[in-house]
Amino acid sequence: MDPTADGAEHLPGSDDTALTTGAVARRLGVSPTTLRSWDRRYGIGPQVRGTGRHRRWSPRDVAVLENMCRLTSQGVPPAEAARAARAGADGAPAPERPATSGSRAAGALPLGDVRQECRGLARAAVRLDAPAVEDLLTAAVEEHGLVVAWQEVMVPTLHAVGRKWASSGDRYVEVEHLLSWHVSTALRRCTRPAVPYGGLAPGPVLLACVPGEQHTLPLEALHAVLCQLGVPVRMFGAAVPAEALTAAVRRLGPSAVVLWAQARSGASPALARHVAGAEWGMKGARRQPQVVLGGPGWAGRSAPGMLRPPSLQEALRLLAGTGVSPGPGPV
Repeated sequence: MDPTADGAEHLPGSDDTALTTGAVARRLGVSPTTLRSWDRRYGIGPQVRGTGRHRRWSPRDVAVLENMCRLTSQGVPPAEAARAARAGADGAPAPERPATSGSRAAGALPLGDVRQECRGLARAAVRLDAPAVEDLLTAAVEEHGLVVAWQEVMVPTLHAVGRKWASSGDRYVEVEHLLSWHVSTALRRCTRPAVPYGGLAPGPVLLACVPGEQHTLPLEALHAVLCQLGVPVRMFGAAVPAEALTAAVRRLGPSAVVLWAQARSGASPALARHVAGAEWGMKGARRQPQVVLGGPGWAGRSAPGMLRPPSLQEALRLLAGTGVSPGPGPV
Protein backbone atom coordinates (compact mmCIF):
# COMPACT_ATOMS: atom_id res chain seq x y z
CA MET A 1 0.00 0.00 0.00
CA ASP A 2 1.21 3.47 -0.85
CA PRO A 3 0.76 6.42 1.47
CA THR A 4 -1.28 9.26 0.05
CA ALA A 5 -0.41 12.92 0.34
CA ASP A 6 -2.24 13.22 3.65
CA GLY A 7 -0.63 10.12 5.10
CA ALA A 8 -3.68 7.87 4.57
CA GLU A 9 -3.42 4.43 3.06
CA HIS A 10 -5.84 3.10 0.46
CA LEU A 11 -6.67 -0.46 -0.44
CA PRO A 12 -5.48 -1.59 -3.86
CA GLY A 13 -8.32 -1.66 -6.34
CA SER A 14 -10.66 0.31 -4.06
CA ASP A 15 -12.31 3.64 -4.58
CA ASP A 16 -9.80 6.48 -4.13
CA THR A 17 -11.78 7.83 -1.18
CA ALA A 18 -12.00 4.51 0.71
CA LEU A 19 -9.54 4.47 3.62
CA THR A 20 -8.07 1.56 5.51
CA THR A 21 -8.75 1.14 9.22
CA GLY A 22 -5.16 2.15 10.02
CA ALA A 23 -5.42 5.37 8.02
CA VAL A 24 -8.73 6.30 9.67
CA ALA A 25 -7.31 5.52 13.12
CA ARG A 26 -4.34 7.83 12.58
CA ARG A 27 -6.57 10.58 11.22
CA LEU A 28 -8.95 10.50 14.18
CA GLY A 29 -6.51 9.74 16.96
CA VAL A 30 -7.98 6.38 17.93
CA SER A 31 -6.56 2.88 17.85
CA PRO A 32 -7.56 0.34 15.19
CA THR A 33 -8.68 -1.88 18.08
CA THR A 34 -11.13 0.83 19.18
CA LEU A 35 -12.58 1.14 15.66
CA ARG A 36 -13.09 -2.61 15.44
CA SER A 37 -14.71 -2.61 18.88
CA TRP A 38 -17.11 0.21 17.91
CA ASP A 39 -18.00 -1.68 14.75
CA ARG A 40 -18.69 -4.91 16.64
CA ARG A 41 -20.52 -3.40 19.62
CA TYR A 42 -22.37 -0.41 18.21
CA GLY A 43 -22.50 -0.90 14.45
CA ILE A 44 -20.23 2.09 13.81
CA GLY A 45 -18.46 0.47 10.88
CA PRO A 46 -17.93 0.80 7.14
CA GLN A 47 -20.94 0.34 4.91
CA VAL A 48 -18.82 -1.38 2.26
CA ARG A 49 -16.50 -4.29 3.00
CA GLY A 50 -13.52 -5.10 0.86
CA THR A 51 -12.43 -8.54 -0.16
CA GLY A 52 -11.54 -10.85 2.70
CA ARG A 53 -11.62 -9.17 6.10
CA HIS A 54 -10.54 -5.70 4.93
CA ARG A 55 -12.66 -2.73 5.93
CA ARG A 56 -13.06 0.23 3.57
CA TRP A 57 -14.15 3.50 5.18
CA SER A 58 -15.98 5.96 2.94
CA PRO A 59 -16.21 9.70 3.64
CA ARG A 60 -19.68 9.11 5.12
CA ASP A 61 -18.27 6.38 7.40
CA VAL A 62 -15.49 8.71 8.54
CA ALA A 63 -18.01 11.48 9.23
CA VAL A 64 -19.96 9.09 11.49
CA LEU A 65 -16.73 8.24 13.31
CA GLU A 66 -15.87 11.92 13.73
CA ASN A 67 -19.25 12.48 15.39
CA MET A 68 -18.67 9.43 17.58
CA CYS A 69 -15.26 10.77 18.67
CA ARG A 70 -16.65 14.25 19.32
CA LEU A 71 -19.51 13.00 21.44
CA THR A 72 -17.47 10.52 23.49
CA SER A 73 -14.83 13.19 24.14
CA GLN A 74 -17.63 15.38 25.56
CA GLY A 75 -18.63 12.66 28.01
CA VAL A 76 -21.51 11.01 26.09
CA PRO A 77 -21.61 7.24 26.84
CA PRO A 78 -20.41 5.20 23.81
CA ALA A 79 -23.76 3.48 23.13
CA GLU A 80 -25.63 6.82 23.18
CA ALA A 81 -22.92 8.49 21.10
CA ALA A 82 -23.15 5.71 18.50
CA ARG A 83 -26.93 6.14 18.15
CA ALA A 84 -26.54 9.91 17.80
CA ALA A 85 -23.67 9.60 15.30
CA ARG A 86 -25.67 7.23 13.10
CA ALA A 87 -28.74 9.44 13.34
CA GLY A 88 -26.68 12.45 12.29
CA ALA A 89 -25.42 10.57 9.22
CA ASP A 90 -29.05 9.80 8.28
CA GLY A 91 -30.01 13.47 8.37
CA ALA A 92 -31.06 13.98 11.98
CA PRO A 93 -29.00 16.54 13.96
CA ALA A 94 -26.63 14.89 16.42
CA PRO A 95 -27.09 16.20 19.98
CA GLU A 96 -24.50 18.60 21.35
CA ARG A 97 -23.32 18.63 24.91
CA PRO A 98 -23.48 22.23 26.16
CA ALA A 99 -20.25 24.18 26.31
CA THR A 100 -18.99 25.40 29.62
CA SER A 101 -19.82 29.02 30.35
CA GLY A 102 -17.88 31.35 28.06
CA SER A 103 -15.67 28.57 26.70
CA ARG A 104 -15.44 25.81 24.12
CA ALA A 105 -17.20 22.44 24.32
CA ALA A 106 -16.75 20.63 27.60
CA GLY A 107 -14.41 17.98 26.23
CA ALA A 108 -12.19 20.23 24.12
CA LEU A 109 -8.62 20.89 25.20
CA PRO A 110 -6.88 24.28 24.70
CA LEU A 111 -4.05 23.08 22.46
CA GLY A 112 -3.31 26.12 20.30
CA ASP A 113 -0.83 25.83 17.41
CA VAL A 114 0.64 22.34 17.85
CA ARG A 115 1.52 19.26 15.83
CA GLN A 116 -1.42 17.27 14.51
CA GLU A 117 -0.31 14.32 16.67
CA CYS A 118 -1.13 16.39 19.78
CA ARG A 119 -4.74 16.72 18.73
CA GLY A 120 -5.16 13.00 18.20
CA LEU A 121 -3.43 12.26 21.49
CA ALA A 122 -5.60 14.77 23.35
CA ARG A 123 -8.82 13.33 21.89
CA ALA A 124 -7.76 9.81 22.85
CA ALA A 125 -6.86 10.92 26.38
CA VAL A 126 -10.19 12.69 26.93
CA ARG A 127 -12.00 9.55 25.77
CA LEU A 128 -9.83 7.54 28.20
CA ASP A 129 -8.92 5.39 25.20
CA ALA A 130 -5.78 3.77 26.60
CA PRO A 131 -4.97 1.62 23.52
CA ALA A 132 -5.11 4.69 21.27
CA VAL A 133 -2.96 6.75 23.66
CA GLU A 134 -0.41 3.93 23.72
CA ASP A 135 -0.38 3.59 19.92
CA LEU A 136 -0.06 7.34 19.32
CA LEU A 137 2.80 7.78 21.79
CA THR A 138 4.67 4.83 20.29
CA ALA A 139 4.18 6.19 16.77
CA ALA A 140 5.40 9.67 17.79
CA VAL A 141 8.62 8.30 19.25
CA GLU A 142 9.25 6.03 16.27
CA GLU A 143 8.65 8.82 13.74
CA HIS A 144 10.31 11.80 15.43
CA GLY A 145 12.74 10.39 17.98
CA LEU A 146 12.46 10.72 21.72
CA VAL A 147 13.55 14.36 22.10
CA VAL A 148 11.09 15.77 19.56
CA ALA A 149 8.29 13.41 20.65
CA TRP A 150 8.72 14.62 24.22
CA GLN A 151 9.00 18.34 23.47
CA GLU A 152 6.50 18.69 20.62
CA VAL A 153 3.92 15.96 21.25
CA MET A 154 3.92 14.82 24.88
CA VAL A 155 4.59 18.14 26.64
CA PRO A 156 2.02 20.28 24.76
CA THR A 157 -0.68 17.65 25.33
CA LEU A 158 0.19 17.30 29.01
CA HIS A 159 0.09 21.09 29.41
CA ALA A 160 -3.31 21.27 27.70
CA VAL A 161 -4.72 18.59 29.99
CA GLY A 162 -3.26 20.40 33.00
CA ARG A 163 -4.83 23.71 31.95
CA LYS A 164 -8.18 22.02 31.41
CA TRP A 165 -7.97 20.39 34.84
CA ALA A 166 -7.03 23.69 36.52
CA SER A 167 -9.92 25.53 34.88
CA SER A 168 -12.52 22.83 35.56
CA GLY A 169 -12.12 22.20 39.27
CA ASP A 170 -11.59 18.50 39.89
CA ARG A 171 -12.81 17.47 36.44
CA TYR A 172 -10.41 15.80 34.01
CA VAL A 173 -8.03 14.67 36.74
CA GLU A 174 -8.59 11.12 35.47
CA VAL A 175 -7.53 12.26 31.98
CA GLU A 176 -4.32 13.78 33.35
CA HIS A 177 -3.54 10.64 35.34
CA LEU A 178 -4.15 8.30 32.42
CA LEU A 179 -2.09 10.39 30.00
CA SER A 180 0.77 10.78 32.51
CA TRP A 181 0.84 7.05 33.16
CA HIS A 182 1.11 6.21 29.47
CA VAL A 183 3.71 8.92 28.81
CA SER A 184 5.78 7.44 31.65
CA THR A 185 5.32 3.97 30.17
CA ALA A 186 6.43 5.19 26.73
CA LEU A 187 9.53 6.85 28.21
CA ARG A 188 10.52 3.76 30.13
CA ARG A 189 10.03 1.62 27.05
CA CYS A 190 12.63 3.81 25.32
CA THR A 191 15.09 3.59 28.22
CA ARG A 192 18.07 1.36 27.65
CA PRO A 193 19.59 -0.63 30.54
CA ALA A 194 21.57 1.47 33.00
CA VAL A 195 25.17 2.09 32.04
CA PRO A 196 27.63 0.63 34.58
CA TYR A 197 29.83 3.11 36.38
CA GLY A 198 33.31 1.93 37.24
CA GLY A 199 34.30 4.74 39.58
CA LEU A 200 36.39 6.67 37.03
CA ALA A 201 35.77 10.35 36.29
CA PRO A 202 33.42 11.70 35.23
CA GLY A 203 30.92 10.26 37.65
CA PRO A 204 27.26 9.50 36.90
CA VAL A 205 24.54 12.13 36.58
CA LEU A 206 22.06 12.12 39.45
CA LEU A 207 18.45 13.06 38.71
CA ALA A 208 16.19 14.06 41.60
CA CYS A 209 13.13 16.15 42.40
CA VAL A 210 13.36 18.62 45.27
CA PRO A 211 11.68 17.61 48.55
CA GLY A 212 7.89 17.56 48.18
CA GLU A 213 7.97 17.57 44.35
CA GLN A 214 6.03 14.72 42.71
CA HIS A 215 6.29 15.72 39.03
CA THR A 216 8.84 13.28 37.62
CA LEU A 217 7.98 13.07 33.91
CA PRO A 218 10.58 15.67 32.77
CA LEU A 219 13.28 13.79 34.68
CA GLU A 220 12.04 10.51 33.18
CA ALA A 221 12.44 12.00 29.70
CA LEU A 222 15.96 13.25 30.51
CA HIS A 223 16.82 9.87 32.03
CA ALA A 224 15.64 8.00 28.93
CA VAL A 225 17.69 10.13 26.52
CA LEU A 226 20.84 10.07 28.68
CA CYS A 227 20.58 6.27 28.81
CA GLN A 228 20.22 6.16 25.03
CA LEU A 229 23.37 8.28 24.76
CA GLY A 230 25.28 5.90 27.01
CA VAL A 231 25.71 8.38 29.88
CA PRO A 232 25.89 6.79 33.38
CA VAL A 233 22.86 8.12 35.25
CA ARG A 234 21.06 7.42 38.51
CA MET A 235 17.37 8.24 38.72
CA PHE A 236 16.04 9.04 42.21
CA GLY A 237 12.70 10.47 41.13
CA ALA A 238 10.14 12.24 43.28
CA ALA A 239 10.51 14.15 46.54
CA VAL A 240 14.08 13.26 47.53
CA PRO A 241 15.01 14.50 51.04
CA ALA A 242 18.00 16.83 51.03
CA GLU A 243 20.10 14.72 53.39
CA ALA A 244 19.45 11.54 51.40
CA LEU A 245 20.56 13.31 48.23
CA THR A 246 23.75 14.72 49.74
CA ALA A 247 24.56 11.27 51.17
CA ALA A 248 24.19 9.81 47.65
CA VAL A 249 26.46 12.55 46.27
CA ARG A 250 29.18 11.64 48.75
CA ARG A 251 28.85 7.93 47.94
CA LEU A 252 28.78 8.19 44.14
CA GLY A 253 30.85 11.29 43.32
CA PRO A 254 28.59 12.45 40.47
CA SER A 255 29.61 14.73 37.65
CA ALA A 256 26.30 16.60 37.99
CA VAL A 257 23.11 16.66 40.05
CA VAL A 258 19.89 17.74 38.34
CA LEU A 259 17.33 19.22 40.75
CA TRP A 260 13.81 19.44 39.30
CA ALA A 261 11.23 21.85 40.76
CA GLN A 262 7.86 22.23 39.06
CA ALA A 263 6.55 24.63 41.69
CA ARG A 264 8.26 27.78 42.97
CA SER A 265 7.52 26.75 46.56
CA GLY A 266 9.98 23.85 46.33
CA ALA A 267 12.76 25.66 44.46
CA SER A 268 15.02 26.58 47.35
CA PRO A 269 18.40 28.19 46.49
CA ALA A 270 19.54 27.16 49.99
CA LEU A 271 18.82 23.53 49.12
CA ALA A 272 20.72 23.85 45.83
CA ARG A 273 23.72 25.34 47.65
CA HIS A 274 23.54 22.54 50.23
CA VAL A 275 23.73 19.89 47.50
CA ALA A 276 26.46 21.78 45.66
CA GLY A 277 28.51 21.89 48.86
CA ALA A 278 28.57 18.10 49.30
CA GLU A 279 32.13 16.79 48.94
CA TRP A 280 33.85 13.48 48.30
CA GLY A 281 37.35 12.19 47.61
CA MET A 282 40.71 12.17 49.35
CA LYS A 283 41.70 14.98 51.67
CA GLY A 284 43.46 17.64 49.66
CA ALA A 285 41.69 16.54 46.46
CA ARG A 286 38.08 17.00 47.45
CA ARG A 287 35.49 17.42 44.68
CA GLN A 288 31.98 18.82 44.45
CA PRO A 289 29.16 18.26 41.93
CA GLN A 290 27.90 20.63 39.29
CA VAL A 291 24.28 21.42 40.19
CA VAL A 292 21.86 21.81 37.28
CA LEU A 293 18.49 23.42 38.00
CA GLY A 294 15.48 22.21 36.01
CA GLY A 295 11.83 23.15 35.94
CA PRO A 296 9.71 26.33 36.02
CA GLY A 297 9.98 26.54 39.80
CA TRP A 298 13.50 27.94 39.50
CA ALA A 299 12.47 30.89 37.30
CA GLY A 300 13.66 34.13 38.87
CA ARG A 301 15.62 32.37 41.60
CA SER A 302 19.19 33.48 42.12
CA ALA A 303 21.63 30.57 42.25
CA PRO A 304 25.18 31.74 41.40
CA GLY A 305 27.47 29.06 40.01
CA MET A 306 24.61 26.75 39.02
CA LEU A 307 23.40 25.97 35.53
CA ARG A 308 19.81 26.34 34.33
CA PRO A 309 19.48 24.99 30.77
CA PRO A 310 16.48 26.40 28.88
CA SER A 311 15.66 23.24 26.92
CA LEU A 312 16.11 19.49 26.89
CA GLN A 313 18.67 19.78 24.08
CA GLU A 314 20.76 22.23 26.11
CA ALA A 315 20.54 20.00 29.18
CA LEU A 316 21.77 17.08 27.09
CA ARG A 317 24.63 19.17 25.70
CA LEU A 318 25.71 20.05 29.22
CA LEU A 319 25.28 16.61 30.74
CA ALA A 320 26.39 14.39 27.88
CA GLY A 321 28.94 16.67 26.27
CA THR A 322 27.33 16.17 22.87
CA GLY A 323 24.87 17.86 20.56
CA VAL A 324 21.58 16.05 19.99
CA SER A 325 19.84 16.44 16.69
CA PRO A 326 16.14 17.29 17.05
CA GLY A 327 15.34 15.65 13.71
CA PRO A 328 13.44 12.44 13.00
CA GLY A 329 14.78 9.07 14.03
CA PRO A 330 15.96 7.62 17.33
CA VAL A 331 17.99 9.89 19.55
